[in-house]
Amino acid sequence: MTEDRPFNRRHFFREGILELLRSASKAAEPLIEAAKQFEALEQPPAPAASSAPSYPAYQPPPEEPLRQWLRPPGALAEETFRQVCSRCGECVRICPVQCIQMDYSGYQGDGAPYIDPDLAACILCEGIPCASTCPSGALVPVARADVRMGLAQWNDAICLRTTGQECSICVERCPVGAAAIAVVENRIQVISTGCTGCGVCQHECPTTPKSITVLPQAAMMK
Repeated sequence: MTEDRPFNRRHFFREGILELLRSASKAAEPLIEAAKQFEALEQPPAPAASSAPSYPAYQPPPEEPLRQWLRPPGALAEETFRQVCSRCGECVRICPVQCIQMDYSGYQGDGAPYIDPDLAACILCEGIPCASTCPSGALVPVARADVRMGLAQWNDAICLRTTGQECSICVERCPVGAAAIAVVENRIQVISTGCTGCGVCQHECPTTPKSITVLPQAAMMK
């Protein structure tokens, strides 16, 4: 019997310690659970799902191409003309038909002289006084036959002749005449070697939009 006592004591102490540990573990369970709850409270809340519609990122509109303006007769090449012209307005003042415009705000024509054939066209008056009196040299004296402000372009899709009407006002009013424009086989033919780009044909055209318009010289260089 005496030999079993050490074993029994060891067994007793071992079981006792295990029981204490089990008791401690059970007692700690509420603390562990509470700690988990506190930890969950400390976590930042997940972002709520937005019901608002999503839109694509803003894209700036593409830049508009630089408009090419019809310049008075004798004008230098466009870029040079813009640089040399002093915006003095002398050509505007001397033009007998007041077809030369200037927008001093700079919005129209970059503030330099221009012609809008829808408002008034150049009539290629004798001596081309706007060019001969230009003090800056942006307009240079030129013979009437050598004026090249642009080139007329005919749009048959909207021309009255396409609908069977005998309209030829662009041919009749052209200050250059048959050397610049003519009716050939019932169609309007613009002769590039004679057209000065004065804009009379565009100004007189009765259709809306115009079935004949002038392409400025600067645009032809593109």
